[in-house]
Amino acid sequence: MKARNALLMLLVGALAAGVLYIAFRPKPTVVEVATVTRGSFLAIVEQDGKTRVRSRYLVSSPLGGRILRIDLKPGDMIKAGQPLAILLPSLPPLLEARTRQELQERIGASEASLQEAAARLERAQAQSDQSRRDVDRVRTLQGRGAATTQQLEREELILRLAERDRAAAEMRRHATEHELDQAKALLRRYEQPDTTESWTISAPVDGRILRVIQESEAPVAAGASLVEIGDPRDLEIIADVLTSEAVEIKAGADVVIDRWGGPGALTGRVRLVEPAAFTKISALGIEEQRVWVVIDIVSPREQWIGLGDNFRVNVRITVANLPDAIIAPSGALFRRGDEWACFAVEDGVARERPIVIRRRSGRLAAIDKGLGAGEQIVVFPPASLRDGMRVRTR
Repeated sequence: MKARNALLMLLVGALAAGVLYIAFRPKPTVVEVATVTRGSFLAIVEQDGKTRVRSRYLVSSPLGGRILRIDLKPGDMIKAGQPLAILLPSLPPLLEARTRQELQERIGASEASLQEAAARLERAQAQSDQSRRDVDRVRTLQGRGAATTQQLEREELILRLAERDRAAAEMRRHATEHELDQAKALLRRYEQPDTTESWTISAPVDGRILRVIQESEAPVAAGASLVEIGDPRDLEIIADVLTSEAVEIKAGADVVIDRWGGPGALTGRVRLVEPAAFTKISALGIEEQRVWVVIDIVSPREQWIGLGDNFRVNVRITVANLPDAIIAPSGALFRRGDEWACFAVEDGVARERPIVIRRRSGRLAAIDKGLGAGEQIVVFPPASLRDGMRVRTR
């Protein structure tokens, strides 16, 4: 009887201890897990990009003047040599009364100078004629022996000087005439502006109007941009990437173009990685060195007919292809000192495991050591998770 009671008490104690253990044991941590796979691993550089017309032409005003309203609209087809805009001379500024009076006085002074120059010319002409008669008379007297050679030379010198004075007076009269015409033309420009003269600006190539920069009639300076022309059927894509990523991008690399607005993804190929980088401020205010990557669209034109100039796209540039690799999500990896590690799930227990990463790309990583295909690892492990803790899959 005593043995039976002792056994009963032992069973009751064991049962109570089991209940207490179950009640107070640590609950497993709820985690998300992913399965490690084996397959082909593509290392990519993913970045937003935009389309642009490969060859674009910016038509500018060759002269300063007044441009008439441009009736062309974006999307209009044009041919080489087709008129794009009409350029007229600039309208003169408003002429105040004081300036008008100065111009009129300038005309009066020029008329007086012209009369003075005409009088000087008549005087020089008369002196030249008289000198010529004196030379003829002395030459006749010398032939008769009544005049010396010295007298003849002196009269010839006087004639040459008179001829030069007459030529100078004639040029002065011409100069005064031009000054008078210039003053009259300046005043006439304000009183009667010339609106008949024009300059036609023509299209340099066949294409479409991409942008009308100066649409309304307005004064423009020499070199002012008017119209942008290009062929929207001949597009390329540009994307700015970090220089640390660009060093691995080679000309001819395959590109996947998605999020462009149409169904499916397009294919492309890197044509050029520009040799010069530039500084760009990121959204977090960090200075970054970036470089432009130029991509050709390989897919048939019929697949991306809706794309136009400066449309936004997403590009994924292939920089490496590992045909047989252990692949794990990057969200499962974390730093432990100078090494990488992850939590592998073994029989419901999280085991911290050191790993060696072969390569990372976006949301995936190729593992060189530490994991095998088929194993389950914790994705985005919580900060409270430790080695040996029980876990439960969400």
